[in-house]
Amino acid sequence: QVQLVESGGGLVQPGGSLRLSCAASGTFFFYVMGWYRQAPGKQRELVADISNSGRTKYADSVKGRLTISRDDAKNTVYLQMNSLKPEDTAIYYCNADRKIAGYNYWGQGTQVTVSS
Repeated sequence: QVQLVESGGGLVQPGGSLRLSCAASGTFFFYVMGWYRQAPGKQRELVADISNSGRTKYADSVKGRLTISRDDAKNTVYLQMNSLKPEDTAIYYCNADRKIAGYNYWGQGTQVTVSS
């Protein structure tokens, strides 16, 4: 089993930056790690994910502004968020997915608010 703990959320002005971290317990390497977000009244959506080979995928709305990375030695995945917009306001969730084994885990979420 994998436990995920997010940190780094907060209030930031438009155009500002934040870095989210997700620390994982348990075996981390075999999982595709992802960041999702859910805004009020909207469905949860994929922001970005990264495989253990470093292949990344991004939502079109965040390309060029948000960067996902992982440090397998520290069992941690990051989301560097630059040029933030009010529409980035949401709860951000960390996800660990290992489809072949049928495992999927979520963190508790961290709030990101972009407002002046």
